[in-house]
Amino acid sequence: MPRFYIPPFAWNPDRLALDAAEAHHAVDVLRMKAGDRATVFNGEGAEAEVEVVKAGRQGVELRRLTLHKSQPLACRVTLGQAIPKGKNMELILEKATELGAAEIAPLLSERTVVRGTEAEHERKQHKWQRVVVEACKQCGQNWVPRVFPAKTPKAFFEAAAKYDLMLIASLQADAQPLKQRLAEFGREKRPRSVLILVGPEGDFTPAEMALAKSYGCRPITLGPIILRTETAALYCLSVLNHELQ
Repeated sequence: MPRFYIPPFAWNPDRLALDAAEAHHAVDVLRMKAGDRATVFNGEGAEAEVEVVKAGRQGVELRRLTLHKSQPLACRVTLGQAIPKGKNMELILEKATELGAAEIAPLLSERTVVRGTEAEHERKQHKWQRVVVEACKQCGQNWVPRVFPAKTPKAFFEAAAKYDLMLIASLQADAQPLKQRLAEFGREKRPRSVLILVGPEGDFTPAEMALAKSYGCRPITLGPIILRTETAALYCLSVLNHELQ
């Protein structure tokens, strides 16, 4: 069954409708018409099965058939990801959504190749937010992750929320296995919020690593094989999803 996104500000369970962009997909791509059924969600856990009442390019009117609320995952995971070059960031965003990340914070580390103006970063943020919405539509996730504006690690930490556990992937000698870090909490008291930072190719600089440690990040190793940044992000999220959700 097709899935469509209705943002929270437009979500009214008694009067559901698709905006122009979603209507284009429904009408012009999927050729939906009155009587067809679909699923809509608002990105904050609400989902409804609906029937198309009226379909047009400027909007699609819907009739609600069922309504339910999905609970968020047990642990709120934030991925702080150094922006890679090319389209790898979009891949990371898509897979992070599938793996249950609640937030993604793009980081402008010293070794980040991708740079740009503030306006360019704002455009990318909007684009990346759309990427996670599309990923939610595909994978059945009813909670849309928040994509933060791109910031330097220092600016991110200065504005960051508090977390039960803060981790940073590291190639340094003091890094411990991820499962060992999680075991420090014990089975009875698992963290409810986790920050995991993943650096660029070549890792974070020593200064960035020292900064992260000063804010409470614990270095973790991802094994003897050096992973590409996108692989490292998915590895960390997969382990956290398996252990904490």
